Amino acid sequence: MKVSQEKSPKSQVTLTIEIPADKSKQAYEKVVKNLAQTVRIPGFRKGKVPRPILLQRLGPERIRAEALENLVQDTVMQAVKDQEIDALGNYKIEPGIDELLNRYQPGEVLTFAASMDVPPEVEMGDYQALHVKAEETVYDPEQVDRFLADQQAKVATLVPVEGRAAQRGDVVVVNYSGRLIVDGEVSAEVISGAEATDFQLELEPDKFLEDLITGIEGMNPEEEKEIVVSFPEDYAREDLAGQQSQFSVKLLEIKEKELPELDDDFADEVSRFETLAELRADLEAQYQKQAENATQASIEEAIATELLKITTVDPPETLIQQEVDMTIRQTVAEMEQYGLDMKTILNADMMPTLRENARPEAIERLKTTLALAEVARREAIAADPEAVQAKIQGVLEQLSGQNIDLERLREFVTKELVETQVLAWLRENVTVELVPKGTLNPKVDPEATVDEEAEAMATTATEAAVEETSSEEE
Repeated sequence: MKVSQEKSPKSQVTLTIEIPADKSKQAYEKVVKNLAQTVRIPGFRKGKVPRPILLQRLGPERIRAEALENLVQDTVMQAVKDQEIDALGNYKIEPGIDELLNRYQPGEVLTFAASMDVPPEVEMGDYQALHVKAEETVYDPEQVDRFLADQQAKVATLVPVEGRAAQRGDVVVVNYSGRLIVDGEVSAEVISGAEATDFQLELEPDKFLEDLITGIEGMNPEEEKEIVVSFPEDYAREDLAGQQSQFSVKLLEIKEKELPELDDDFADEVSRFETLAELRADLEAQYQKQAENATQASIEEAIATELLKITTVDPPETLIQQEVDMTIRQTVAEMEQYGLDMKTILNADMMPTLRENARPEAIERLKTTLALAEVARREAIAADPEAVQAKIQGVLEQLSGQNIDLERLREFVTKELVETQVLAWLRENVTVELVPKGTLNPKVDPEATVDEEAEAMATTATEAAVEETSSEEE
């Protein structure tokens, strides 16, 4: 058997295989012999069917097809082994199987090509000379005060108010109904979902439609008022976005928040801590850690982005499809966390579109993985076996009772740990310039982003503390 090897685009290798005449004959005769021993034909004992009868009953085409299939599979596998090729996925033959069957004649030389994906070659520039800019998230001590103020508001006592009009910060009870304004005329039909009685509304920004909140300010109990409300262009309901409406509002009651004192009793009520000083210290530590983590994530993202700029790699389709599969699985898992039944949402018709949409992100992520793996190879960075085993054990405990492919889990964990080590190594060996948050992405309000991230973190932490306290009390 003669084999020649040639590199093809998209990280493929093409093997041109020439099967000698005697081998093509042997494959055919082997199939005939096996069939003669196994096929049952009326009037003949098993294994005693004459060759002419066998060929006549089964047909030479079927026998040649089976012989060709065995011949191609055996020779390709042998060629891959002999050429020491690290093949990924399946192979594709040229010409196609139908054309090759027409060419195949037992006892004659047969030549065909087999193409297969292989691990891609990664070309990379001087990664140690990289200069990256990353956004720095700075800890803001006022975040603790804002968070504590929010917690005060959540546990505040609502006290009825008499003798004054409604004002910002109040909680009011209203009846309301809204109607669209069409061509300057107020529609007689109430907007679906825009009608309520005894509705408790907090007169704070972002709590409700701003025009409505502004209109209620200054109203007194039992007062009725028509308020023109413009729905924002980005309103969640597309049928109302950008529309103008009129709300009929009757103010029933005004309440104001009576905030608890920020003291040890407050801390003990809303958290697992007995003193306010302990609660503040814990929040400060969490906010500081979160700011540090956000900065590190920004640095790593910036390094990965710059690393790809000096990297040339052409991922094979096999790896791309694997990454697409992983991207879709992660998306499905995230959606299911929000209570969506993805099995009823996804169907065969949707999958091609879903895969196509996931492809760009998958390719970008795959290229980053390959680039980091190349740095690991060049710098001899490897995962510590004990760390790998500890991580695997943690995952197994978390997913106790589920069917886990240990080999794939080990591969995934090892890759994840190596990538973490490579990024840590790059952080120490490239030039990193930290810039204020929002500098590289001016569309994002840096203050708002910090507050939102911090709020999410602190809220989770404090709610956990509250749950722990409740459990202890019970």
